[in-house]
Amino acid sequence: MNQLKYGVLLLLMMVAVSSCSPKTAEEAKSNPDAADAAPTAAAEAPAAAANSAPAKSPESAAPSRASAPAKAAPDEAKPAPRPAPEPPRTVEVPSGTELEVVLLDALNSGKNQAGDQFLTSLAAPVVVRGVTVIEKGTKIQGRVVDAEGSGRVKGRASMRLVLTGVVQGDKVVSIVTNTFFTEAEGTKGRDAGIIGGGAGIGAAIGAIAGGKKGAATGAIIGGAAGTGTVLATKGKEVEFEPEARLKFTLEKPVQMLPAAKRNT
Repeated sequence: MNQLKYGVLLLLMMVAVSSCSPKTAEEAKSNPDAADAAPTAAAEAPAAAANSAPAKSPESAAPSRASAPAKAAPDEAKPAPRPAPEPPRTVEVPSGTELEVVLLDALNSGKNQAGDQFLTSLAAPVVVRGVTVIEKGTKIQGRVVDAEGSGRVKGRASMRLVLTGVVQGDKVVSIVTNTFFTEAEGTKGRDAGIIGGGAGIGAAIGAIAGGKKGAATGAIIGGAAGTGTVLATKGKEVEFEPEARLKFTLEKPVQMLPAAKRNT
């Protein structure tokens, strides 16, 4: 009995399966577009989703360079500091060096006095061990140490001069030189001539007036007159015009920059 039931059920199931399968096949044959539409719709769904998403512009897609944090530049190797330049070396101008100068100012023993300043120009360059230390034409300052005007009775006019400094740009390098001394020419010969001439003239006048006695008296009177003329006559002054050349000598050595280094 049970086997009969199972057989009936199995038969019913087979009938049901066979009735469903042909229908599905017939529907597929009768509507082929529907069958193809299903996979197409499934394939288009992701594409539509992709197209519906807002497209990102290249600017928004890539982070802005300006807004991006700047990368710290690698520390560049700093150059080593340059060593400080050596101070220019000076050259010693030894004592005994001759300085020949050309006066730029006039000097006169009757007009100048102690302490007056004057200016000169170096007439020849000063060269030490082949290096020109002071160029020709360099200005050199000087000072009047003493000036004595000529006397009316005795004493000659005289002057004492020294050089005091070498002008280098806006600086003056002090120097010490010997004292240049000079005095005016003597007037003894001229004075004797004046006195003798006066005596001769007096003697001639006395002789005319009173013979020998008058001549002797006239000579005395004439000599006195000549002496008075000497007393009233002033002697010569020491005078130097511009362009006059004088020579001095360094008494102490001096350190100076060579001319070539001063001009660089």
